[in-house]
Amino acid sequence: MIKHIVFFKLKEPTAANIEKTVQVLRNMDGKIPMVRSLEAGADVIHSERSYDLALIVEVDNLEDLQAYAVHPVHQEVIQYINTVKDHTLSVDFEV
Repeated sequence: MIKHIVFFKLKEPTAANIEKTVQVLRNMDGKIPMVRSLEAGADVIHSERSYDLALIVEVDNLEDLQAYAVHPVHQEVIQYINTVKDHTLSVDFEV
């Protein structure tokens, strides 16, 4: 199993922008066959080192992660994210 975790810092981190972005991410759930689980949520601590929101996706293997990356639903989300993000970080690891 591979966990794909992405942290997002938005250009304008208003409550409305954060909530909309979380919903855009959650909207992928059930629409990409190789995704075993998907979670997205907003930061609740708001510390100096916090990012605004995070996405956690689980897939079976690296091939499924690559297929997820190019899936049309994911590509639509990337287009939206590119309009609102200031910065992202990601990590992918085996569990």
